[in-house]
This record gives sequence, C-alpha cells and structure tokens, in this order.
Amino acid sequence: MKREEKNRQTRQRIMDSALQEFARQGYGASSVNAICSAEGISKGIIYHYFETKDELYLACVEDCFQRLTEYLREAMPQSGRGTQECLELYFNARMEFFQKNPLYQRIFCDAVILPPAHLKTAVGERKAGFDALNIEILMRILAGMKLRPEISRWEAVDTFLQYQDFLNARYQMAGAGEVDIRKHETDCHRALEILLYGVTAREEAQR
Repeated sequence: MKREEKNRQTRQRIMDSALQEFARQGYGASSVNAICSAEGISKGIIYHYFETKDELYLACVEDCFQRLTEYLREAMPQSGRGTQECLELYFNARMEFFQKNPLYQRIFCDAVILPPAHLKTAVGERKAGFDALNIEILMRILAGMKLRPEISRWEAVDTFLQYQDFLNARYQMAGAGEVDIRKHETDCHRALEILLYGVTAREEAQR
C-alpha cells in the first residue's frame, strides 16, 4: 500500500472516531482520549494528523458542511420549478441528508446555533460555502416572485438572515443539550415561508 493511501486511511479512521464522539457528546464534553479508545488509535497518531482537539473538531465541521452543500447542489434543480416546490425540495433535501448521515446532525446544530466561543470565526469560515449556497437558492426563488417595488432581492435575503439569527438565538436561550434537528428545520422552513408570503392567507395576499 502506498504511503499516501495509508495516510488517507489513517486520517479517515481518526475522523470517523471523532465524528462519533462529537455527535454523541458535542464539542465541550468530548475528549481526545475517548476518540483514541473508540478506534484503538494512539494519541501520538492523532496528534500527528491533528495538532489539537480544536483542529480535529474543525475538520469534522468542514466535512459536515462540505458534504451537506454538495448534497443540496445535486438535489436542487437550476430552474423550471415554482416557489413552493423549490422550498419543499430544498428542506426535504436537508432532512434527507441528515437522515442518511445522522452523525452530522449535532455537529450541524452546534455549528449554526452555539459554536464554541473561541472557534466561532473558524466555524463560520468552514460553513461559508453552505451559507453562500443558501443565499444563491433564496435569490433564485426570489427571482421568480414579484416583490414590492421598494424592496430589493438583497434586502429580502438580509431580512431572512436576520430571521435566522433570531431563531438561532431562541435555541441558544433554551439552554444546553442536543437540538431536535427536525424541529429546527421545520422552524427554518416556516420562517422562510412567512418572509415570502407574509402572515395572511395566500388568496388574501394576492388580492
């Protein structure tokens, strides 16, 4: 076996064990010792590939958001779908990803709701591609809608981002513990629908 392939496999074993630990315990309660014991990996080997627990955690966060972003890009059509259908496809695709990859659920929620304070900037950098895709999809949805003349698409996007910040702040205030991913996704979906359609019945809003 070539050295490059052996290194890749060893690194992946460490990542697999770390994903299990961070998914089960979150960042704060996890430990390198537990990651070692789960796969029979020595600390020396782990620190050869990852200098610190922080670096290993950030690698898991990056892996989560890269895979999620790729999954959503493949799932979402570029055109030819109505607003409501696009919304349903998008949020269904998100839930399908987490159902197929349950280890990423807590890592995703921790990263978007309450990342470790000293890693907040670094976590944001590693989910930047996912954030950009969300904006891209929302802009695509808005392009097919007639907005009020005084509101631009970018203003609508900015408002939704504020909605998200408010929603995530509510989850933060609710206290520690694992977030129900299905409830979080339902709340995000509902917030976006309210932004797009308001709070009146659709037939009333169209008069």
